[in-house]
Amino acid sequence: MRWKRWSSACLAAVMTLSLLLTACSGSGGNASGTNDGGQASESIVTAKGTYPIVEEKVTLKVMVPSEALVENFETNEFTKWYEEKTNVHVEWIVVPQQSASEKLNLMLASGDYPDVIMRFGVTPAQQMIYGKQGVFLPLNDLIEQYGDNFKKVLDSNEGLATAITAPDGNIYALPSINDCYHCSMAQKMWIYKPWLDKLGLDVPKTTDELYTVLKAFKEKDPNGNGKADEVPLTGAPRGSGWYSSIDAFLMNSFVLNPVFSESRSHMYVEDGRIQVAFDKPGWRDGLAYMNKLYKEGLIDPQIFTQDSDQLLKLGESSGDPIVGAAFGGHQGVFTQIAGESGRWLDYVTVPPLKGPNGVQYAAYDPFGYSVGSYLITKNAKHPDVAFRWADGFYDEEVSLRTTIGRPGEEWREAKEGEIGINGKPAKWAKLKEYGQIQNVHWEQTAPTNRSNELRLSSAVPNNGEPSLEVILYNETKNNYDPYKPSADMAVPQLFFTDEQAAELSDLSKTINDYVDEMMARFVIGDADLDKDWDTYLQTLEGMNLPRFLEIYQTAYDSKK
Repeated sequence: MRWKRWSSACLAAVMTLSLLLTACSGSGGNASGTNDGGQASESIVTAKGTYPIVEEKVTLKVMVPSEALVENFETNEFTKWYEEKTNVHVEWIVVPQQSASEKLNLMLASGDYPDVIMRFGVTPAQQMIYGKQGVFLPLNDLIEQYGDNFKKVLDSNEGLATAITAPDGNIYALPSINDCYHCSMAQKMWIYKPWLDKLGLDVPKTTDELYTVLKAFKEKDPNGNGKADEVPLTGAPRGSGWYSSIDAFLMNSFVLNPVFSESRSHMYVEDGRIQVAFDKPGWRDGLAYMNKLYKEGLIDPQIFTQDSDQLLKLGESSGDPIVGAAFGGHQGVFTQIAGESGRWLDYVTVPPLKGPNGVQYAAYDPFGYSVGSYLITKNAKHPDVAFRWADGFYDEEVSLRTTIGRPGEEWREAKEGEIGINGKPAKWAKLKEYGQIQNVHWEQTAPTNRSNELRLSSAVPNNGEPSLEVILYNETKNNYDPYKPSADMAVPQLFFTDEQAAELSDLSKTINDYVDEMMARFVIGDADLDKDWDTYLQTLEGMNLPRFLEIYQTAYDSKK
């Protein structure tokens, strides 16, 4: 097969580099059917692109974070269907979503590895460190021999091969392709329109107007039950709900604050220099604003502690609605999409708010993929099976099955004359809305191949039924796209040398944990901005933030 942008010759060059590295260091791109540092084992997979992928059933131990919208991975309909298709059984290791990063680090330190690590967003620094140690297997040879679907993904995504290839020439992790328009500006806030209408208020446009609205939500009994049970504004910590953290939306009225990726969180490029949001005067101003909201009871006191399940239960509380506004990439983060209450349709987006100094950003991620989605460890007895199993996810139909459900039940092929969200002839149509707790698919746990063209080729319902994708497309286009920063302000995915990766591994966790801790403390008032801000900055300096930025700058400059 001839690839347009990732040619066989290009991959062969990478293979050559890997072999040279192997000769020098004793590690490199493993051939198919190898494990534990390159000890050969006989390949048992069937021919590339055929199913089942093994004649005799094989079990893979797969570690994933929990998913609030999936009832049970073991009994899931997609799990059963894919096992029948591939003849691969999965032994699931499901860890709590809220502590997923911590559990991943503990597992990597323990040496007790599963066969596969999926959906953890393993950072480039971790890939380099544990790839060099042989914990993560290089996938180059497996891609070359068995990448029936993944080669097509590389062919159609310019720059992806470079983005996932480490400086040593190896690819340690497969990405997830989700070139999703509304996801590229997913740091959203939603507000309950019936309460605004009842109180004669407009959707806020500034931080001052938001304060006024939230105060009215708290004090004027908008749900009309005579109880002071309204929660004016809620969310969940970073890593729990999908962009449900308080800073994901609000901080962008004070300083640009993208939080799209664990390895690039709070980072942006300005005049060619890597910057972080959390040491800027605007960050302090944003904390002061949020502290004001918190002190007056306008922010849910559980916003820094509740998980995604608790947030969803709050939004779907029985009886009268109690949530006035919430953070999330879509309404399903805090309400039940297509649920009995129907509340999800009554929430509308709040455009980026203009802050007191005129700052007004819709954080923007121009990259239609996420890296570190799927890794095979040295404990995999059959790496070729683990790779073939993953390669199947990149088939478009399988991607729809694993994220939406069964053809004919949750989605179908488009009918003649149906038009997609993008105004072109539709390719498929959704039969059930996304965002419901279910047991027929994996939500977005597996890597997928969802191009922008595929996503926007979903048929627009012509029966008046609401469509989440249409809502998100329109809300994003009308309320967020006008405020997005230029694409060159986004920090691309970066790889680092072994030494840089090892240094970053400690620096990144120490700094980001401290930033999250102090954000919560400043907002709830456990720390005082007037007294403790300088100490906060000095502590970041002592944690070697300048060195952290220097490493990122060096890696960024090397990609130019």
